[in-house]
Amino acid sequence: MLKRILVANRGEIAARILRACREMNIETVAVFSQADRGSLFATLATQAICIGEAPSRESYLNQDAIITAALCTDCDGIHPGFGFLSENATFAARVRDAGLRFIGPEPEVIALLGNKDAARALMRENGVDVVPGSDGLVSTPKEAQEVARNIGYPVLVKAASGGGGRGMRQADNATQLERVFHEAVAEATACFGNGDVYLEKLIESPRHVEVQILADTHGNYLHLGERDCTLQRNHQKLLEEAPAVALDKDLRERMATCALDAARASGYTNAGTVEFIVDASGTFYFIEMNTRIQVEHPVTEMVTGINIVREQIRIASDLPLQLAQHDIHIQGHAIECRINAEDPEADFRPCPGTIDHLHLPSGFGTRVDTVIHPGFEVSPFYDSMIAKVIVHGRNRNEAILRMRRALEETLITGITTTVGMHYLLMYNPDFLNNHIDTAFLERNLKALLTSVNGEMI
Repeated sequence: MLKRILVANRGEIAARILRACREMNIETVAVFSQADRGSLFATLATQAICIGEAPSRESYLNQDAIITAALCTDCDGIHPGFGFLSENATFAARVRDAGLRFIGPEPEVIALLGNKDAARALMRENGVDVVPGSDGLVSTPKEAQEVARNIGYPVLVKAASGGGGRGMRQADNATQLERVFHEAVAEATACFGNGDVYLEKLIESPRHVEVQILADTHGNYLHLGERDCTLQRNHQKLLEEAPAVALDKDLRERMATCALDAARASGYTNAGTVEFIVDASGTFYFIEMNTRIQVEHPVTEMVTGINIVREQIRIASDLPLQLAQHDIHIQGHAIECRINAEDPEADFRPCPGTIDHLHLPSGFGTRVDTVIHPGFEVSPFYDSMIAKVIVHGRNRNEAILRMRRALEETLITGITTTVGMHYLLMYNPDFLNNHIDTAFLERNLKALLTSVNGEMI
């Protein structure tokens, strides 16, 4: 078992990992930027080290500083959390070369699956259906237009090294495709240092469903069921549920089998997520595999009772999984609302600032992952997510009722947040009836935020 782990992240996910380590009697080292000095997550660690100024490139993306901190404090492992360096194959390789365990898959697997075009090719070779699109990269608008003529519009231009909706553009015709091709290449280059793009057919009105898998270094694979991540804005998830109640038993089992096939095909180890889109007919397609713990992992933990971070650490310690597939039982329903410091009425503009007053929900079946407190400074330097409110019920209806109550108890003043939007979602008839797709929020946001007298709430 690893003895001392450095957590190369910040905020609620750093706290989540640090708490798991404490329960496993593992010593920890937290790293923090100047902007996070005094933050709660750093106080949860055995030791905390400042690694740089506020900008991410000078702190949480500073590979030299992080690895040096781990070596100087006698760590034997590094957990990257999500975001920042979590899917950086170069960083994972440097961690390994330094004699440390990277708590995630091997660098070669990260590199393979991090290239979306290469991942699609691997899945096709192993019989996993992918969204129709180009057979490889497309290098010019003319080449993209030729592919689009064959598969039909609308299409998506997607960054090969992309994620989080960046480097992704929709085109409904050839003229539009020429313009958005250049936009996608430019954004991909700026965000990922790689302007390679490929083309996919846009599956209209889909659901976004993902399967959580665990794989150890002894050849054991299992899945922990699926999550429905359909409620999004600009390809950014806002609310997640487990299980995906829109799936019937047969579809659920076929998707889980495909996810495990994808993991085996890539030689995957540790925790990972295989993402699919599902069209209106129930046909599903592989879109990507995320080689890290997901923001939405708590809903899976709530319905399975399995601590995914604990399993990550055990796997990185070369310990076999203690469970087999027949031991996994999905109990009830869980919902997670991501609370962001953003203004939904102003196109989700980030709203950094100081939290004046705070009250977070608690009670039966309620979990909050956060590090905020009264006086907490929400920094403009980092992601705007400040908390996750997660509830569990015996079924989806009970979970929705519990989430209503939890959001009613959530009071955050001094900054604008998405709490109100999530609360209104809990009363939306289409959401209640599970009649949603990935474009639901874009179509319905204005109506959702409008009260009965026509004023914005």
